Amino acid sequence: MLLYVITYDIPSDKRRKKVSDLLEGYGRRVQYSVFECDLTDTQYAKLRGRLSKLIKPDTDSIRFYFLCACCRGKVERIGGELPRDNT
Repeated sequence: MLLYVITYDIPSDKRRKKVSDLLEGYGRRVQYSVFECDLTDTQYAKLRGRLSKLIKPDTDSIRFYFLCACCRGKVERIGGELPRDNT
């Protein structure tokens, strides 16, 4: 299982809400458009496929960052309040 940091930039409120709702089922929101998800390879493949069906690639962007156990231990944070969901 790896930690995936998933970020998105989606101008459409409707599509952004669908992406946000889907990601909430896989991980936790750490910033407005950033989620951290602990996923197996199978879960990642399923999530990526579902996300690709929700977006318009010409206007929307989703990025996936993979963090191994070593890198995960190097994550730093300042502040701790989670953002409210305004999507």
